[in-house]
Amino acid sequence: MDNLNLIFLIAALLLCLSILASRISASMGMPLLFVFLGIGMLAGEDGLGGINFSDFESAYVIGHLALAIILLDGGMRTRMTTFRVGLRPALSLATLGVVVTSGLTGLLAMWLFGLSLLEGLLVGAIVGSTDAAAVFSMLGGQGVRLNERVSATLEIESGTNDPMAIFLTVTLITLLTAPDPDVWSVLLIFVKQFGIGLPFGLVGGWLFARLLKRLNLAPGLYPLLVTGAGLGLFAATNLLGGSGFIAIYLAGLIIGNSRSTHLQYILPVNDGLAWLSQIGLFLILGLLVTPHQMWAVALPATLLALGMILVARPLAVFLCLKPFFRFNIRELSFISWVGLRGAVPIVLAIFPVIAQVEQSNLYFNIAFYVVLISLLIQGSTLPLAARWLKMELPPVFEPKRRTRLGVYPDTDYELLTYRLSSEALNNVELRRLRFPSGARIAALFRNKQLVHPSGSTRLQQGDMVCIISREADLPALNKMFDEAPRICKDKIRSFFGDFTLSGDAPLKDLAALYGLTISPDQNEMTLGELMCSRFGGHPVVGDQFEWHGIRWIVVEVEGDIITKVGLKPL
Repeated sequence: MDNLNLIFLIAALLLCLSILASRISASMGMPLLFVFLGIGMLAGEDGLGGINFSDFESAYVIGHLALAIILLDGGMRTRMTTFRVGLRPALSLATLGVVVTSGLTGLLAMWLFGLSLLEGLLVGAIVGSTDAAAVFSMLGGQGVRLNERVSATLEIESGTNDPMAIFLTVTLITLLTAPDPDVWSVLLIFVKQFGIGLPFGLVGGWLFARLLKRLNLAPGLYPLLVTGAGLGLFAATNLLGGSGFIAIYLAGLIIGNSRSTHLQYILPVNDGLAWLSQIGLFLILGLLVTPHQMWAVALPATLLALGMILVARPLAVFLCLKPFFRFNIRELSFISWVGLRGAVPIVLAIFPVIAQVEQSNLYFNIAFYVVLISLLIQGSTLPLAARWLKMELPPVFEPKRRTRLGVYPDTDYELLTYRLSSEALNNVELRRLRFPSGARIAALFRNKQLVHPSGSTRLQQGDMVCIISREADLPALNKMFDEAPRICKDKIRSFFGDFTLSGDAPLKDLAALYGLTISPDQNEMTLGELMCSRFGGHPVVGDQFEWHGIRWIVVEVEGDIITKVGLKPL
């Protein structure tokens, strides 16, 4: 009993220390996952804690459980609209991109560590895929607003590339250990991973979403039901030979986009579970490694990581995206740089240990070192890379708080809370504000006291205004209460330009106004239609191209229709 309580005490201390350390990492610009790994290593056998943990099988189980919960939460927070622009390039990177990255990295590993071809390729397969936990954490926690096409591609890639990495790893382990491997059986593994994982995830997510709308449970039970159903789907898909990772990610996507009134109870709890999974997973992996053994591979593993970051990943990205999709060089370079490695390569490195492959400890140490280098270099420089490559979009003003009302299952009414800081609205009567037709003021707070507003009530700086509206009214309300300081608005003008045109402006009128030369087939086009044709039909805010000495920038989009365009002279 005392030993059990000691385990609980150590686990609680490590958890609390990791959470508190997150504040330090944020102020220092250090990736959180790197901090969690570091705390695990400090608590390990070579660190201050002296904990000797070498149970690879338990780490394997914990790794799969944690990754499943992280992917479920990531899927629920991914908007379906992002698939419109990011699905095809992401799938290209998640399949062919993983093969190219793994192959090039494997050849380099073979040369650096004196391995055979199959052994080198196994190292490449282990570290060849990006990690959902790392990518979700970095993109969500760095406060960097990216072009939607780029962020969607990175998120979907990280959520769907595990099957290819698992397939390559299992295949190479089979070739190294089996005396007479069956090639067709190995190929069948790959087909089943996608062939079962995709339909199970889509159908399972649809069924769970329908079920949620029909149930009436205590609020605290909904997140438990979704987590249990997601893990059940993950396990069932794996038992049938499919990819449980793809299945649970897609199920989360369907549930999160179902507009269920119960999502207001589900998302906060699952966010906490995802954080707990990340912390627990990286602490366990940090405990699992033996730091003094890593010094033997430090130099070649560093060269391997740099080769993967600077050569293998960029080549894979350019080969998979440049010929088929309309990404510019800056976007391709940024996608190359954000190929973050995290828990997945370390979990995959446990496969050879369990299969008792020769030099399995070497593979594990290499994978761990590569992940450390990736998190430290790529993770910590993500905001700098975004600014240097001009990928960072100006910030968008948002309400202080958004809460789904959930009065009716099929409506999307929300309670939005704005803090009034704009001088333009100070001392303005409420009746003079032009609210969208579906929006109504629900409450007004002043000096922490509830005020009963009327049309003659004058707003004051510091007021908290609560508004009931639909999601479609959010842009108009954000614009009304925009409190961005002058320096922020200067950034917006610097990025989008000082002049804005309507997307439905006829090109022939613009040609006459600005002295542009247009072809006969462009004579009947609008500016928005021309720009859509340049971006493959799916424009996003921040898309831009240079034409006639002017940079034309997408400022506002509704669906696939460009409504506002910014101009910047070159």
